[in-house]
Amino acid sequence: MENIVNPEIEENGNVNISDEVVSIIASLAATEVKGVAGMNNSLPGGIAEFLGKKSLSKGVKVTFSEKTVVLDLSIIAEYGTKIPDVAWKVQEKVKSEVEAMTGLTVTAVNISVDGVNVPKPEAAPVAEEGAESETITTEE
Repeated sequence: MENIVNPEIEENGNVNISDEVVSIIASLAATEVKGVAGMNNSLPGGIAEFLGKKSLSKGVKVTFSEKTVVLDLSIIAEYGTKIPDVAWKVQEKVKSEVEAMTGLTVTAVNISVDGVNVPKPEAAPVAEEGAESETITTEE
């Protein structure tokens, strides 16, 4: 748990913001960006989802250094999007949201695109009885 010291509040006590809170803010901000299919849980914390608990902080690693924070995000992009553009938008959105909600200074938002979400092909409509249907096969 990180101790955040705000000079205005210091005389009343300390404000502590946990890594988990920062991770959740970053994850939610990233998934709001168009072109992000979701977060990848290859980073630590994925075991919670495996055990049946949904982790809102999956795919985010938080590293504190004094009053600054570095975020490492592991995302899954939507097929057909320009990945560099999506990554740039995620960096901007996450930095903005974390700084606004926590008062921390985000020094870096590192993006790792670990997958692409490819939409499943739509099922062919069921042909009426007696109607001709065309079957297309591909050779491997």
